[in-house]
Amino acid sequence: MELIRGTHNLLPEHRGCVATIGNFDGVHLGHQAVLGQLAEKADDLGLPGVVIVFEPQPLEYFAPHKAAARLTRFREKIHALRRYSVDRVLVLRFDQQFAALTAAQFIDQILVQGLDVRYLVVGDDFRFGHGRSGDFDLLCTAGREQGFEVVNMHTFNINGERVSSTRIREALLTGKLHEAEQLLGRPYRMSGRVAHGDKRGRSIGYPTANIHLHRHTTPIMGVYAVEMFGIAGEPLPGVANIGSRPTVDGTRTLMEVHLFDFGRDIYGSHVDIQFVEKIRDEQRFESFEQLKQQIHLDADQARRIFAQQ
Repeated sequence: MELIRGTHNLLPEHRGCVATIGNFDGVHLGHQAVLGQLAEKADDLGLPGVVIVFEPQPLEYFAPHKAAARLTRFREKIHALRRYSVDRVLVLRFDQQFAALTAAQFIDQILVQGLDVRYLVVGDDFRFGHGRSGDFDLLCTAGREQGFEVVNMHTFNINGERVSSTRIREALLTGKLHEAEQLLGRPYRMSGRVAHGDKRGRSIGYPTANIHLHRHTTPIMGVYAVEMFGIAGEPLPGVANIGSRPTVDGTRTLMEVHLFDFGRDIYGSHVDIQFVEKIRDEQRFESFEQLKQQIHLDADQARRIFAQQ
C-alpha cells in the first residue's frame, strides 16, 4: 500500500482510480464494508483503489475542544488499512489553505486533475468545501459532467443499528469491550512506544511499561486486564491504567502497563495493547499506600480474569 502525503506528491501514474473519502476512524466493520465495495469496483475496472483521509480531521481543525477522542491515531489507522485491499492512501493536510477551497475547487483540483477519479464512494451526508457548501448531489452533478460515477456507502448494521465510530466510543466509555469488538471486527487496541517513567511502580513491586498516547483525548480510561503484543512471547498478560494518575498529581494522559512475571528491558519497543476486560474507573487515593493496596487488588483481579479464559 502506497502512502501519498499531499496533492503535491501526486504523480501522473496516480491518475485513474476508484476512491472513497472519510475519516475512517477505527476502520470498523462499516468502513470495512466500504473498502470491500471499493475493492470490488477497482477489480471490475482494473484500477487502483484509493482512500482519501484528512490530517487533522476537519472537526479537530475547526473546533479541537469539541472533537471526539480518536479510536485510532494516524499510524494505527494506516496500519489497519494495510489489512484490506487498499492500493493507496492519499493524506490531505487540513489547514487554513485547504479549508478555504471551494467545493468546485476541491472537485477539480483533487478528484479530477489530481486523481482522475472514475468511481467515488462517499456517505450521502458527506459535506466538503468552504462553508461545507458541497454535498452528495453536487458530486453526482460533477460526476455526470466529468465522467465519474458517484455512489453512496452501503449502510452496515449490527443488532438493528448502524455501525459507527460514535457507537464504538460509547461502548468503550461504558466498558462494553465485547460490543466494541463486535463493531470493530477485532478486539480494541492502542499502540505506542515504551518510554521511561518516574519508576514509582518499581518501588512498590509493580514495574510498569509507560506508553505515551500522543492524543488530545483518549476513548478509553480506567484500569483494565490487557495483553501486550509486539514483544517476544506475545501475548503477554498484564494490568493497565489509562488516565492522568491523579494520586501522584499527573497532568497528561498516560498508559501504564504492569506485565505479570516479566522482567525484560523493553524500553523503546513499539507495542500494541489489547484490552480484555475493564476492572474499574480511575480514581484518586488519599495516599500512595492506598494506591499500592489497590494496585495489588487490580493485579489479582486481572490474573483471575486470565485464569478463567
